[in-house]
Amino acid sequence: MPADIASLLKRSAELLSVSDSPRLDTEVLLGHVLGKSRTFLFTWPEHQLSAAEQAQFEALFARRLRGEPVAHLTGSREFWSLSLAVSPATLIPRPDTELLVELALQLPLPASAAVVDLGTGSGAIALALASERPQWQIVAVDAAEGAVALAETNRQRLGFANVRVLQGDWFQQLTGQTFDLVISNPPYIEADDRHLSEGDVRFEPASALVSGDSGLVDLARIVGEAPGHLHDGGWLLLEHGWQQGEQVLRLMRAAGFVEVATHHDLGGRERATLGRWRLAR
Repeated sequence: MPADIASLLKRSAELLSVSDSPRLDTEVLLGHVLGKSRTFLFTWPEHQLSAAEQAQFEALFARRLRGEPVAHLTGSREFWSLSLAVSPATLIPRPDTELLVELALQLPLPASAAVVDLGTGSGAIALALASERPQWQIVAVDAAEGAVALAETNRQRLGFANVRVLQGDWFQQLTGQTFDLVISNPPYIEADDRHLSEGDVRFEPASALVSGDSGLVDLARIVGEAPGHLHDGGWLLLEHGWQQGEQVLRLMRAAGFVEVATHHDLGGRERATLGRWRLAR
């Protein structure tokens, strides 16, 4: 017999071993199958699924029990109020990364700022900035062909004409170009970090997560190359691990950045560091 919404939501406890948010995961999967909002689930708990809907839910629920990320199961994730297509080709956009968007929007940038988002993945940061600053001209760069295709799909679907997506290794395709803001959420996890074998990251590309034995290889490269691609007075804004704030501060200061500061995420952890590039007077 087909089950109703209330009985299926009770099954969320089965996900406790693989999820920190089992109830939410179950609600999202049910809403996806039904094409309904979570509000519908709360309002109509007695609603019965069709046989086809229940079969689809059971298949997705079984995959979640095996640890597959909910975003991969539904094919989308919300970031900065934008619904983004996601895939195993990129990182799943995370709420912590919204801090970079918040900080970027607070910077004293020109009305028509030139911005580059390095390692754009799904395009989350670039597209969030484009949604808030339609006059900004934004370049979104990623080395992975799958990520570039996904970011372009999201750009076209959301209709942001002020974003251009390129394939390249960090600044490789940007020779001679300078920007008011370089922003990035690069790989920053150590190669032997135990968390790589836990949770959702098991299903995400290692190339988007791991940055050498120290976790600082890509951060150091971006800091070292950014001055050649920043206008005088331009900003560099980087996400990093919660224990890397002091190291990134030192990297930026050693490279000649001023007004360097580290900011904390909603959990109170060091998450992003920014600095301003000033030519010597």
